[in-house]
Amino acid sequence: MGIFSRLAQLIKSNLNDLISNSEDPEKMLNQVVLEMSNQLIEAKKQVAASIADEKRLAKQLEQETANATEWERRAMMALRAGNEELAKEALARKKEHDQLAATYQDQWSKQKAAVEQLKKALRMLNDKIEEAKRKKNVLIARKKRAEAQRSIQETMSGLRDQSAFETFDRMAGKIDQLEAEAEAASEIQEEYTGDTLASQFAHLERTAGADEDIVALKRKMGLIPAEAPPEAPAAPARVEAPQKAAGAPQPSATPAEQEELAAALEELEAEHQAEQRKMSR
Repeated sequence: MGIFSRLAQLIKSNLNDLISNSEDPEKMLNQVVLEMSNQLIEAKKQVAASIADEKRLAKQLEQETANATEWERRAMMALRAGNEELAKEALARKKEHDQLAATYQDQWSKQKAAVEQLKKALRMLNDKIEEAKRKKNVLIARKKRAEAQRSIQETMSGLRDQSAFETFDRMAGKIDQLEAEAEAASEIQEEYTGDTLASQFAHLERTAGADEDIVALKRKMGLIPAEAPPEAPAAPARVEAPQKAAGAPQPSATPAEQEELAAALEELEAEHQAEQRKMSR
């Protein structure tokens, strides 16, 4: 019965204390459950030995009862034969077996009661060990959950350090600067090596429809009156041009008109160059 008292003390101990007292609660819990399982095996062996003793006593009781019955039959047979002395000896032998049977009966009854108590204790012990196993799994799950929560808290505490966010902001600023420099280099490359006139027309084509879109939106919102439907164009009056005589000489420009035309051409060329410089900026 000593093993049951030790197991009872082991199982009654608070397993929750193991989590705070041991360096590795999971390993400690597994070790405790393993030890309890090994002791349960030993307890089962002891209970099995007690059951074997109970069965042996039952067989001895049965044998002594059968011996007493047999000697009683022999005493009756001696009386039928008229031999009382032989019958008395047979009855004396029967009495001995009856006494042995009574002794075995008492021992068997006590052993049977003890075996029933051991079986009950073994069942309770097995239930408690199964409960300990389930509790072990719960405790290990709680341990892992606590560790995960602690890890998260440590991570969050680390993130409270503004240096990490400042590093992110600084890196983002550097990336923005690199992108701006790359775009500027691309514009400069296109400005000095590309087709400037083609770039100007491409820009004009991208922005050409903006004014028309604004006018259409204003008409849709009622800010300006709707566009009137176009009228059919009137047939132009046919004007007969005076026929020039064949071979008639064309009038030539005077020197003053030629100077005025040259000045107008120079002014147009200057405006064109100024427009090109403005768009290239």
